[in-house]
Amino acid sequence: MKYKRLMLILSAFIISIIYIVHPYMVEKNRTIDGFNKNIIRFHVRANSDTGDDQALKLEVRDEVLKAMEGRFKGVKSLEESRDIIRNNMEEMKFIAQNVIQRWGREYEVDISLGQDYFPTRKYGNMVFPQGEYESLIIEIGEGKGQNWWCVMFPPLCFVDITHSVAFENRELEEFIIDETQPLKLKSIILDFIKGIIGKKGK
Repeated sequence: MKYKRLMLILSAFIISIIYIVHPYMVEKNRTIDGFNKNIIRFHVRANSDTGDDQALKLEVRDEVLKAMEGRFKGVKSLEESRDIIRNNMEEMKFIAQNVIQRWGREYEVDISLGQDYFPTRKYGNMVFPQGEYESLIIEIGEGKGQNWWCVMFPPLCFVDITHSVAFENRELEEFIIDETQPLKLKSIILDFIKGIIGKKGK
């Protein structure tokens, strides 16, 4: 009888938790979707992970950002950034090819703007949830090396090129998702159940 009562209490508790958590998870997914749709990422993928290829990747990054910085000044909308990127993709590819030629390499360069899936990543003091993002990608050669990335819109690439500065951007910060919340909640539920079972066993 006591066992049945315990199971009834646990069942009621679990159902209550589902009703509490479900709206939170729905709202979280909506927030992530809204966040993704307001971002344009910029990635430079190296040919390989050798020291030379990684250094080459960074020089391509530097030269492209140097050329594009002035064109992104005063940019206030996603569409405006997208237009600038599209209108300058051939120039960015040409810049990358020139850097590669200076290095005496014969790598091909592929440049694209589209939707790509990325895992959760930290950028400065911000967390970017996993999901699909609009992304400008410059791929050098086979593109099998580690990539460098930043945020093209809002134009954070031109604020912190190395991710080493903890900058503030309130428009982005309000979208930050605390990825530990589900784990914390799970821990609370387990502790509660253990507490009940522990008391019952005494």
